[in-house]
Amino acid sequence: MTDDRVLALMWEARAVPGRGAELLEWARAQDVGGEPLRRETFRASGDRVLVITWWRTTGEDGGPPQLPEPPAELVSRPVHRWSFESLGTG
Repeated sequence: MTDDRVLALMWEARAVPGRGAELLEWARAQDVGGEPLRRETFRASGDRVLVITWWRTTGEDGGPPQLPEPPAELVSRPVHRWSFESLGTG
């Protein structure tokens, strides 16, 4: 028997200058291929977009789905991705 755990996946991209709104719209429209526990989208200076999704996983299920790569014409560098395991709120 495996323990359930919660993973937070972070996806961050930097838009081509002046195309941050388009990148944000694109990211919001993406279906991540499942139902996360939670999903939040952020924007920051420098036309950056950050999406964080939280997933319940067993660690044996191949991991949660990821946001895809955005169209190359929207981004000024490769997407950065991180995965964190939740240790609770206390």
